[in-house]
Amino acid sequence: MNSLELFKQVKAFVFDIDGVMTDNSVVLLPDFNIDGKIVMARTMSVRDGYAIQLAVKLGYPVAVISGGKDTGAGKRLHGLGVKHVFMDVKDKVACFEAFIKDYNLDPASVLFMGDDIPDYQLMLVAGIKTCPADACNEIKALAAYLSPIKGGHGCVRDVIEKTLKLQNNWPLTTDIQAK
Repeated sequence: MNSLELFKQVKAFVFDIDGVMTDNSVVLLPDFNIDGKIVMARTMSVRDGYAIQLAVKLGYPVAVISGGKDTGAGKRLHGLGVKHVFMDVKDKVACFEAFIKDYNLDPASVLFMGDDIPDYQLMLVAGIKTCPADACNEIKALAAYLSPIKGGHGCVRDVIEKTLKLQNNWPLTTDIQAK
């Protein structure tokens, strides 16, 4: 089966944040409200955000599993309608297994996108393994689909759009009612 055929089987999406939804960069900014502390900021693709909220509206379960503690990213994802945002996760596999159990999903029908060694064990158990163009070599070796787009620059949009188009669910309107 070629990698595009796998997208026809997708019933849910799971993503990492750093290196997938962001470009792996951290911008350090002074926080003028707190004495001398530094605030870390990340950028996220608006196109990724559009695709995520579209998948949610169309009824696909979407989860984010991250070892990071970035509350800003969590707020952004909740604002897009993602109900399952798991931050500061020590055991990504256990978190993934609990998520798919809640939705009675077969792991073979769940697309996961990760980019680095903290995602390695989850890549082993996820059914449809994907990664951004700039993922580490160990993750690329496991991926059934390597997005041509780098993390933080639309790789999430790439896999969601491919999935929805292959399942005849990609709308050419923004007037989508949530399921």
